[in-house]
Amino acid sequence: MAGFDRIIGHEQTVMQLKASLREGRVSHACIIEGNPGSGRRTLALAYAAALECEVLTDDSCTECTSCRQAASHNHPDIIWITHEKPSVISVDEVRTQLVGDIQIKPYSGKYKIYIMPEAEKMNQAAQNALLKTLEEPPAYAVILLLTANASSLLETIRSRCVHYQLRPLEDELVRKTVMQRMEVPDYHAALCAAFGQGSIGKALQLAGSENFVQLRDMALRIVAKAPTMSIAALAAEVKEVTEYKVTIHDFLDILSIWYRDVLYFKATRQTDRLIMPDQIPMIRRAASKCSYEGVEMILEALDKAKARLDANVSFDLTMELLFMTIREYSEK
Repeated sequence: MAGFDRIIGHEQTVMQLKASLREGRVSHACIIEGNPGSGRRTLALAYAAALECEVLTDDSCTECTSCRQAASHNHPDIIWITHEKPSVISVDEVRTQLVGDIQIKPYSGKYKIYIMPEAEKMNQAAQNALLKTLEEPPAYAVILLLTANASSLLETIRSRCVHYQLRPLEDELVRKTVMQRMEVPDYHAALCAAFGQGSIGKALQLAGSENFVQLRDMALRIVAKAPTMSIAALAAEVKEVTEYKVTIHDFLDILSIWYRDVLYFKATRQTDRLIMPDQIPMIRRAASKCSYEGVEMILEALDKAKARLDANVSFDLTMELLFMTIREYSEK
């Protein structure tokens, strides 16, 4: 299926797209911006399928030949732009797959639709090549640029596109979706939702990842050991994070979620809204030993650690400063 009913959340954007279809105000170029896993591809495909549907005016019927082709990614007039190198979309790829192809009229549909995931990866030459097409597109052309960062696109490109922004979803909606689709325990769905930061795609990926479960357990073991282990030993254990195929930022985010739970429990003595309710005994002990100021200092240190790593500060030095703070304030 490729209809708008597959879209979870983003009601305002769906309403705007449906209205443009009903009223015949289809833009030749759109930017769909959102974090990874926010549903950009799903929304773009739903819109493309609706544009080509043979039955309905503001959605895809999911049953006609065109809708079935769209759902199976086999529609001859819905073209997905691909790129060989993971970090860049080259000018040759834009020219071959879009600029050179767009002059050929649609094979079977009313429109010829080009969907470009990761549009922010276009280099300067590729963007300039696209700009020339955006200035005078054929009447049947629709170009959908999907990106996590619209500001990386040329202003002249942005000014020629309708811009749709996919905002992060509420954690509760993400949690319920993860539970329905993945059949995982409530506490694990809540952790994936919190870690997904409003992205259903990322939360679902985490829920099905054995690596994520192992990383969470590792983070909790390190939290338990932090007050008694040496700084060097703690830093050495953190280096094992790479074995779980995640970034150090993911590890630090899990620690942040843990300490926010400690702060919440310390302030309310309630457990109903904890992200890690399966860790209540450990959270209770940490809350009894650590002051409000101590928890806040640790959370601040975690944010500083991420900023230092982004600035290419030494990993060992960053971890040493972080765990010095954790040890100092864990029982203060």
